[in-house]
Amino acid sequence: MITILGPTASGKTPVAAHLAAEIGGEIISADSRQVYRRMDIGTGKDLADYIVDGRQIPYHLIDIREPGTKYNLFEYQQDFLDAYEDIRSRGAVPILCGGTGLYIEAVLKGYHLSPVPQNQELRDSLEGKSLAELTEMLTELKAKTGSNMHNTTDVDSCQRAIRAIEIETYNLEHPTPRRELPPVDSIIIGLDIDRELRREKITRRLKARLEERQQVGASAGMTMVDEVKALLDEGISADDLIYYGLEYKFVTEYLTGKTTYDEMVTRLEIAIHQFAKRQMTWFRGMERRGFRINWIDATLPMEDKVAKIIQIVNSKS
Repeated sequence: MITILGPTASGKTPVAAHLAAEIGGEIISADSRQVYRRMDIGTGKDLADYIVDGRQIPYHLIDIREPGTKYNLFEYQQDFLDAYEDIRSRGAVPILCGGTGLYIEAVLKGYHLSPVPQNQELRDSLEGKSLAELTEMLTELKAKTGSNMHNTTDVDSCQRAIRAIEIETYNLEHPTPRRELPPVDSIIIGLDIDRELRREKITRRLKARLEERQQVGASAGMTMVDEVKALLDEGISADDLIYYGLEYKFVTEYLTGKTTYDEMVTRLEIAIHQFAKRQMTWFRGMERRGFRINWIDATLPMEDKVAKIIQIVNSKS
């Protein structure tokens, strides 16, 4: 398998799609939010990127859940293995592509995880606590469990922090073997993008998503604000959308009157920049934990990037 990772706005999907077209590959998404249907713009699906020279590149683990549900790492690991085995059974090359470092690391190392049930009593006891208080509790729990398997880098709401505490509390009370699923051998390619260029691309892309109408997918004809409004109108609760973080959190707060449009744009842009920085911190952490990431320049012409990846893959065959 080939894994392509990088921070948001580094151009992972087009690279993966062009590579797939060249080597007969199929893409497995490693994005924790692109699993949801009708959440196209805010999650950055950019489905047009999967069409290369008029050919549709097969992709997996996108649009597999309904908005309003909670998709977790345990479910992702099972879905990944199903897609991975299906692709290999047909003689195609699996290409894992995404920016959710936790998902990538979990499937490459083969961590065994258990589904964690809701603990209503615990949730009730945490009701009303601030995000800072919840984060402190989570840090203390992680120290007790020795856990590095819950990604606290993007816990940006009380609801998500409470769920993280719920998971760590369950793991403390129900210790389970960690490594039962086999690790997946993969050559890892990282797209290296200059910090200032990354910031510029994030700002430009956010502006486009807020002002321009989507061309393809379930949200065609909509801006990002239209998309979130449509989700609210179909009955998905504001709390559920805020749970998904970033675009859905800030746009929902705007639509429900908690912030002005300008405040929303400013705060969202800052949050996405911070998120990209945390992604890079995670990837550097993966290297410290023994992963070999082959970094290539994200600004190279597409054909040069694909050629470099193929050269790296062939050198390790």
